Amino acid sequence: PKLYKGVAKAVAHWGMIKPGDRVLLGLSGGKDSLALLHILLALQKKYPRGSWELAAATVDPGTEAFDPKPLIPYMASLGVTYHYLETPIMQMAQAGHMRGDSICAFCARMKRGALYTCMREHGYNKLALAQHLDDLAESFFMSSMYNGKFRTMKAHYAVDEGDLRVIRPLVYTREKALRDFSYASGLPVIAENCPACFEAPKERHHVKKLLAKQETLFSSLF
Repeated sequence: PKLYKGVAKAVAHWGMIKPGDRVLLGLSGGKDSLALLHILLALQKKYPRGSWELAAATVDPGTEAFDPKPLIPYMASLGVTYHYLETPIMQMAQAGHMRGDSICAFCARMKRGALYTCMREHGYNKLALAQHLDDLAESFFMSSMYNGKFRTMKAHYAVDEGDLRVIRPLVYTREKALRDFSYASGLPVIAENCPACFEAPKERHHVKKLLAKQETLFSSLF
């Protein structure tokens, strides 16, 4: 109930979902996106039948370290429209298409592009992503400390082309609550073991540890 209330509050506060919307959830298979899937399904039941649509899409980047294929039968069992997007991101990176990006930045950009393409091909207008309150707080401190800018990820915005919108319904939700829900519910969380991710810059990890320490001193930090 607490998870549901946080998402319902964010959706209402930021006007994230309107009647007639066709929402595509970016489903990585991690604890956060799987939890968001089930929260959105519960939220959808509170609206008049057919008020808005929910589908999901997973981008398979083509690396042995990350295999989201178990999501295919799971999504079929839920009866949710599902798009499995096999995109040779690792192969493209090795072929020299990174244009100065780090492997993580290149992968993120290509995944987002694949999701946008899927939306345009199938008529979705909202992309739901599973970044949560901890992600937003970490991004704020990373931006301020490393880039000198006070900003973080947006809760709801239009892409540059103006035809699609991105929503983050978990902006008021803590990571621990999502972790507890996903594992207590036995959701099929897909392990992420990409070596490139583990070799990536550790700024976010450092900020996460900093905030965790501060939260032990100031319990109302978040």
